[in-house]
Amino acid sequence: MPVYDDSSFCADRSIGYLIRRAHQMGAAGLEPVFAAEGLTGIQWSALISVMAGRVGTAADLARDLGYDKGAMTRLVDQLEAQGWMTRERTAEDRRCIALSVTETGAEVALRCKTRVVQCYNAWLADWPDHDVETLIVLLQKLRATLTEVEQPCG
Repeated sequence: MPVYDDSSFCADRSIGYLIRRAHQMGAAGLEPVFAAEGLTGIQWSALISVMAGRVGTAADLARDLGYDKGAMTRLVDQLEAQGWMTRERTAEDRRCIALSVTETGAEVALRCKTRVVQCYNAWLADWPDHDVETLIVLLQKLRATLTEVEQPCG
């Protein structure tokens, strides 16, 4: 049975709208955390993704963060200029350029992470633990479903 139909579909029940608005509002709420360290939310996300080992190249990072490759190159340029990230050609394939976070970059990213955790905890303070866990599990499930989709809708 479908979740939506023409008569029941509205913004307040649209997963796309709700996720986008939650993301926009959360990003705006976190901007002071990043601004205090002289970086943006997307720059922090890039540092954290590389530090966590989820990505190794700018192309991987662009895919992980849903960013254009050209824009990601400029973002990595900015992080490199700040001394927070480095690029190095790999020994296995000289065409491949690996990213790594510098010690200074890691310090900045971890200070922000501590404050991000504080913000998330403050936002979710009135939520029962099981609701938070359910939300996380359901968002992970949605991500997995969307990852498996072979053809875009249309």
